[in-house]
Formats: sequence, structure tokens, C-alpha cells
Amino acid sequence: MISINSLRDVLELECRKGYADKAVIGGLDRYLHKQAGQIRQIIANPKLLATFDGLDLSNSNYSSWDIDERKKWLANIFDWLDKLENTKGKKGTGVEVSNSLSTTAKPPSGKRSEPMSSPVVIIKGITPGVAGKLSKLNVKTIHDLLYFFPRRYLDYSQRKPIAELEEGEEQTIVAIVWEARVVTLGNRQGTEAIVGDETGNMRVVWFNQPYLARNFSTNARVAISGRVSLFKGQKVFESPEWELLGSKELIHTARLVPVYPLTQGLYPRQVRRWMKELISGWAWQLRDFLPSETRNRYQFLDLPQAIAQAHYPDNWSMAETARERLAFDELFLLQLGLLARKRDWQESQPGNALDADQGIINGFLNCLPFALTQAQERVLQEILADISRPKAMCRLLQGEVGSGKTVIATIALLVSAANGYQAALMAPTEILAEQHFNNICGYLSELSTPERCSEERDSSLTLGTSSAMSAKSGNIRCYAGFLSQPLTIALLVGSLKDNEKEYLHSQLREGKVDIVVGTHAIIQEGVEFHKLGLAVIDEQHRFGVLQRQKLRQKGFNPHILVMTATPIPRTMALTLYGDLDLSVIDQLPPGRQVAKTKYLDPQQMGKAYAFVRREVSRGRQAFVICPIIDESEVLEAKAATTEYDFLSREVFPDLRLGLLHGRMPASDKEDVMRRFRNGLLDILVSTSVVEVGIDIPKATVILVEGADRFGLSQLHQFRGRVGRNSEPGYCLLVPEKPSPEVSKRLQLVEEIHDGFALAEEDLKLRGPGEFSGTQQSGFPELRVADLSNVRLLELARQEAITLLQSDPNLERDEHILLGEKVTQLWSESTEWS
Repeated sequence: MISINSLRDVLELECRKGYADKAVIGGLDRYLHKQAGQIRQIIANPKLLATFDGLDLSNSNYSSWDIDERKKWLANIFDWLDKLENTKGKKGTGVEVSNSLSTTAKPPSGKRSEPMSSPVVIIKGITPGVAGKLSKLNVKTIHDLLYFFPRRYLDYSQRKPIAELEEGEEQTIVAIVWEARVVTLGNRQGTEAIVGDETGNMRVVWFNQPYLARNFSTNARVAISGRVSLFKGQKVFESPEWELLGSKELIHTARLVPVYPLTQGLYPRQVRRWMKELISGWAWQLRDFLPSETRNRYQFLDLPQAIAQAHYPDNWSMAETARERLAFDELFLLQLGLLARKRDWQESQPGNALDADQGIINGFLNCLPFALTQAQERVLQEILADISRPKAMCRLLQGEVGSGKTVIATIALLVSAANGYQAALMAPTEILAEQHFNNICGYLSELSTPERCSEERDSSLTLGTSSAMSAKSGNIRCYAGFLSQPLTIALLVGSLKDNEKEYLHSQLREGKVDIVVGTHAIIQEGVEFHKLGLAVIDEQHRFGVLQRQKLRQKGFNPHILVMTATPIPRTMALTLYGDLDLSVIDQLPPGRQVAKTKYLDPQQMGKAYAFVRREVSRGRQAFVICPIIDESEVLEAKAATTEYDFLSREVFPDLRLGLLHGRMPASDKEDVMRRFRNGLLDILVSTSVVEVGIDIPKATVILVEGADRFGLSQLHQFRGRVGRNSEPGYCLLVPEKPSPEVSKRLQLVEEIHDGFALAEEDLKLRGPGEFSGTQQSGFPELRVADLSNVRLLELARQEAITLLQSDPNLERDEHILLGEKVTQLWSESTEWS
């Protein structure tokens, strides 16, 4: 049943979103039509009922109203809700309503009745100052605190007699206190206790905590948990956890003890105490949104039990069972949101079915100096099948550097133009956008005749010249003899002059540009398309969800193709891009060389420098990669600026070096990359900003310093920068701190040249939190789920698919809570469409 608070929350969210009808999946009308009947049934007051009927929620037409009408109507609903709340509980009003429209029982004995949205300060001991510290951990409410899970557990469940304690192990004893006193330990005061059981006695000390002595009265029973050490041949506990035995359940000892991620000013014992009170007082209030059918099918714990066991598990088995339930919840809600967004994209408005003219495609392919690989052929057919349907394509194209993604994208762009639609390709940097623009123009020049843009399509373009641009230069180029009319392609980047941008904007708006290639400038306000049919986004993880949505909103439900050269494991792709279908070019063209990779010890750096000099002396270029920008004693990584000065003065004083890092202004970065591309620099010293970028055919060697600071996938991306021409490429990996673990990781890069296989290894070694892309904007936080758990992720996705097939809008009574949860989770992270 609906909650009045939930209704108000949804309407308030709609106001915050600018009355854009994006507060709930499927729109506000559908939501209110479903809930109106349930609300009406519980209003017994004739006056309130008449007012409610006058609002006509069951027949609302919110989606068709303008902003002013929407504001007025929602204000009337809020007014009615206020009256309802004011009369609730008054005798004689005839109002039979509570905050929940289902029957709400009084809290069980010892339980708390304050709502989950209450601030954490209602817990005894949490002062406003402490609440501020918790806020740094994104914990502000009771609900937040319930979902503030331990990052690991201390196993103090192994209880032993004193005589059987083993040095170095985590163990627990239950003993009698014979004596406790304040003593000097080292140069500071602490507490010493002598405790014993039926098998013997032992010493327990707490450093710098003299106040503890008063807690241990003689003959008190105490549980002690910690690691046992030897001091002068005798077993001793040093600063262990302790609890006096009594009527209360143990929370610090003799069990699996939770270890929480803390910040300065928060202490483990106090946090465990608060969490125990929290579980006892509020977990019962949790409403389980997971459908009972799903819970029963997989024998998941109920939500209150899962939360309680995640914090204070009875044993390891229960800890795993609880975390499995909570991890499934996160992945299930994530997949429901992604799949619902994909459905809304494809079904909220009709897509443009494009005719994939095989004659045009074959004509293009026949002019290429190479044949498509089998993987390219397969992916091309998947894309052509998508764009031929009256549903918007939502597809992710993955492929190694040099696998031929741009060729496939070009065919899709041409098909769009041949059907009378405009197409856009967006790249993360100007250099990469220029590279795509020149590559596409290179393909087009092979199968058509470049010509001056006609009077009809281009009557006033100057763009830095005294007359209309020629066919072969500038930001707008035209090609004839291939399609039924000349094809116009334009480059739109932020560095253009204002008058140049304005001109291109007008050409796009009037439909005189067929294909536009650019950067984020394409999604800025003022850029309008006449008839956008296809949007291609390169290196998606550099943009994030919201920018992708902005580009989509430039057209009437255009087809979307996302490309990335970043190898992403299947589980990550299903998670980060679960709203996209997946295509993979898993085959490199014949003859494409793989950079030879060599792991070197730091003392071999001179050898690495000599190799770089040898390559430059042969007319080639080199990259030197450093992990961070500023000096940092913590990371002990060489700063790119410091390394640039060192290399320029001490190692390569006779060569031309350039510096590139993320804190440089965008214009300076673009200038350095252009100089390097044009051969004006021999060596580029850079941070990881060069990971995805420009094609430098003469670059044959990349030296990665501090290689142990990077993930395997990042190192694979680095070596993709070299060996892109006929000359072989070389990647030299030099760690900052060699170790057996580092050696094992870097040897994997030496041995494995398949980016996807390396990505899987990277995910296993570093975990999803460190993997590229997980922090993109618009993505709900995962607190428990492990993205390397393929089984659980695919299970959650399949359950989500099945559920949405049977109840697309989660409108059934048994799915109402789930629908509210999905809406809440995603509305806090991103928009639906």
C-alpha cells in the first residue's frame, strides 16, 4: 500500500526536478492513477473526500500541461495533504488515516517508533558534533546508519581456556578478574589486570588507558578477545577488546565483531554500541521491498534479519548469507533502474527506422584499403539490425585500440545521412575529435569527389578565410557523388571563435550539416539539430550518464552508439552500461602489431633511458608516463613536473621535450598534443591524461615510471599509444617499489596482450571500486555488492528482466514497495531519460 509520506516525497521530488514529469518511472500520471483509488478508500471525512475528488488524481493529464498548470495543480495537492495531516488523529473527524495506509501496529516492546528519516542524534550518545563526523561518511539519518555496513569482521568467536591459548592468534577467553590496577607501561600510565580460569592465570595490559582499571572489580567475570603475544616467556593480551559478563548480549568480544570504516573522532567501541542499539530499536521498521516470490525462490533472508546479521552475524555462514541478500538487493535495484531507463528510451517515443542500403555500404567497404575482420562484420550486422527497427538503438561497442571501431561508426553515420537524418560523433578531447574528423573525411575522400560546399548549403562560411571553405580543408567539408546529394561533415569544438560556432550552430539547426564531429561543445545550450537520427559517443567513461542524456535530448529519440577502447569485464559492462546492448570487436586486423612489453627494475632506469634515446635517434617519438602531478611523500610517486625538469636538464638536454598533465588549461593541453602529433616534440612527459587520446604514428616507445601505481587495464591502455604504424612498439614498465606482488602483476602485462583478459585480472586484483568508470556521475553507490561476482550479477539482471516483462511499471500491489525503492534510489543519482 502507498505511504502518505511516499506520496509527498514523490511530489516534492517532482518540484525539485522543475516540474519536468521525471520524478517516477513512467511519469506522474501513471503513478497517481494507480494510487488514487487506494487513497480514496481510507478517507472517511466527507469534506476531505470531496476536496480529494475535486483534485481528480485518477484522471490527471499532467504530462500535457504546461509548467504553470503543473505548479498550480501540485500546490492544490500539497494543500490537501496538509489538511489531511492536520486532521489526522482528531476525534470526530472521521479520518481513518495514518502515515502508512496499511495497518501500522505499535512498536514491539523495546523497539523505537521514530521514523527512519530521523536524524542520528536521537540515538543516545550521538551528539551534534558526532553527527557531523558521521555526516562525513554520508550517514545522516537512521536509515543511513542501518546501511552503514562493516568492512570486515574480527573473529573473536574462538573461545579457549587460558592454558590452550596460542601465540599470534585471535582468540577469546572468559575469566575471573583477580586484580586490576594502574601501572606504568613504558613511560606512560596504563591498566594491568590479572585474570584466570580453571586452567591457569595470565596478564592483560592496556597501554595509555589507566581509566580502565576502575571497570574491573575483583571476582568480576570478563570476556577478553584479541591477539595473544609473549612477554618474557609468558602469554599476555595487549590492549584487547573486553566486556564484563552480565545480562546484555556481547558486542565487542566472543563473537564475530564488526569493524566499521571510521573517520577522525569516531571510535570502534562507541560505534559498535550505537549500531547495536540501532539494530535493536529500528531494524523491525524496515519494509522488505523484495517480492516474496523472489525471496522464496533463492531462500534470501528477510530484510530486517539480513541487516541485523550483516552488522552482528551469529557466525560466518550467516554473515555471508546476509551480505548475499544485501548485495543482490543493490544489483537488482541497479538493473531494474538501468533496464527501465533503456525501455523508456526505446518506448517512450518512437525511434527512427533507418534503411541500411546495402549498395551504399558495399560501395564504402569496396573503397577501403583493407577488408573488415570477422568481428567487425558481426558487430556491423548487430548495429544495422538495431537502427533498422523503429526503436532507438542503445548499444555499447567495445574494441581494442586499432580494432576498427571508427570504420564501423562511419558506416552507421553514413546510413543515417543517407536516410535524411543528421548524425553526431562526440569525443572527450579536441585532439581526438579532430582525429575522428580527419579519419572519416579520409574514408569519404576515397569513395566520392570532394567539392566546395554549394551555395544552397553554404553561402557565407568564412571560418578564417576570405571565401567559402574548400572541400579539403577547414571545419566543414563536402563530398559528392556517393549519396543522392552532397554529404556535408563539420567539426565543432570549443576552441572555435564565437562567430565560427554561431555559423555552425545555424547550419546544424537548418539541416545543412549531415554529420558533425565534436567535443562536449555539441551538448552545450544553443546547439540544436534539425533532425538528429544517430549519436555516437566515443570513450563513454569520460562523459558520464548525464552528458549522454543531454546529447540524446538533442534529437527526437536518436539511435545511440557508445564506443570505448577501454577493456571492460563483462560484469562491469553489465553494471556500468546495463542500459546498453553489448557488442565487442575482439579481433585485431591482420598485421596489427602488439607493443612488446618489458618489466624493468628501478636500477635499470639508465637502460630504459638509453632505449628511448635510441628510438628518438631513429626519427621516432616517445612517451614518459608519471603517476601524479605534485610531490607527495605519501604516494612517493614522481611528479610529472619534477620529472620533466630532470629529464630536460640531466638526461635528454639535447632533445625536445613537452609536458602534459591534468591541471593544465585545456587550451595548453591541446597545444602540447598538437606539437607532439606534428613532430615538433621528441618526448612527451605526461600523467595518465594521455591514457585515451591521440594517434601518434611515429611514437614507438612508452616508458611508464611508477608502474606499480597503475592498474593492469591502465597499463594496457598506455601501451596502446605506441606501435600504431608499421614500426614495432615498445612498452617499458618500471615500478617505484618492486616486490613479489608487483612483479607478479607487471609480468601479467608482459604475458597477456588481450585487453579483456587483462581487465578480468585487474578486476580480481584491485576490485570494482578502483576500476575505471565506477565513479561516473549518475550511478547509485554500491556498498556491499562485489562486481566480480558474476553469478549474482547475472542472477539479479535476469530477475529484473523477468519482473519487468510481467509488470513493466511495478504497479502490482506486491511490487509497489519495490517501485518506490527503485524510484528513490535512481532519483537521488540521475534522471530517467
